[in-house]
Amino acid sequence: MGFNMRERLRAANIDVTGFDQNPDVTDVPSLPELVAAIPAPRLVWVMVPSGPITESVITALSALLEPGDLLVDGGNSRFTEDQKHGEMLGARNIAFMDVGVSGGVWGLENGYGLMAGGAAEDVARALPVLDALRPAGEREDSFVHVGGVGAGHYAKMVHNGIEYGLMQAYAEGYELLAKKDIIQDLPGTFRAWQKGTVVRSWLLDLMVKALDEDPGLETIDDYVEDSGEGRWTVEEAIANAVPAPAITAALFARFSSREDNSPAMKMVSALRHQFGGHATKPSGS
Repeated sequence: MGFNMRERLRAANIDVTGFDQNPDVTDVPSLPELVAAIPAPRLVWVMVPSGPITESVITALSALLEPGDLLVDGGNSRFTEDQKHGEMLGARNIAFMDVGVSGGVWGLENGYGLMAGGAAEDVARALPVLDALRPAGEREDSFVHVGGVGAGHYAKMVHNGIEYGLMQAYAEGYELLAKKDIIQDLPGTFRAWQKGTVVRSWLLDLMVKALDEDPGLETIDDYVEDSGEGRWTVEEAIANAVPAPAITAALFARFSSREDNSPAMKMVSALRHQFGGHATKPSGS
C-alpha cells in the first residue's frame, strides 16, 4: 500500500524518497540515508504494519529527525499508541500526525479516504500530500481532520469495525442464497443489485468481481483473519457502554471461521482479498 501511495504522489509531481527493507522497491538503503535525502523541514510518512514494527520504525526515526520535522503514521495503529508517539516526538520538537487510510490495493487508481488526527497547523502543512492521495473532487467527500492526535486512527478503527459488519451481512446473504435450490443464478443475483437497490456499494461490486473470478469460491478456504481494528472497536464499545451487536457478531464469526467450513466466511475472505489484497488460504489448507 505504501508503494502505491508513493507512485500516486509522484504522479501528482510530489518528490518522494521511499525506504523499504525490500531492495527491489526502496530508493535508499537505510533510514539514516532516507532522512539525509529529504530536505528539512521534513515530512516523513510511516506506512508499515501496526504494532511492534510501527513502534520500532517510529522510535528509530525519533532519533534521526530534527526539530521542525513532521512524522505521519498512516498505518492502522491503535489510537492510544498515537498519543504515546506524539508525546515522545513532541519532547524532541518533532510534530506528529496520525492518518487513517482506506482504499487498499485500489487506492493507486481511485485515491484513498483519509482521516487525520493532529494539530491544525500540521494538517495544513501536510495538505498538499493529503490532497494528492485522496480521490479527485470535493475535499470533504474523502478527507476529514477528525481532531487531535489519535482521532484519525480512532475514526479509521470504527470505519473498519463497520466494514466487518457490512462484509458479514453480505456473506451471510450469499450463503443463504447458495443453500436454496430454487436460486439458479447466484452471481447474477448480486450483479442485479449493483444499480438501483438500497444495498448497492463498492463492497457489493467487489463481491461480484470475486464471484466472476471464482464462481463457487472453490479455491478459497473459510479461515478469516482479524487485523485488530475489529477487536479494538468492540473493546471501545464496551468501554463506552455503546451497544455494537452487529460488529461484535461479525468479529466472533471470524473466530468461528477457524473451526467450521462456512461458505459465508469464504466470501468474507474473498472480499478482504478483493479490497485489501489480504492473503487467503487455499481451500482445504
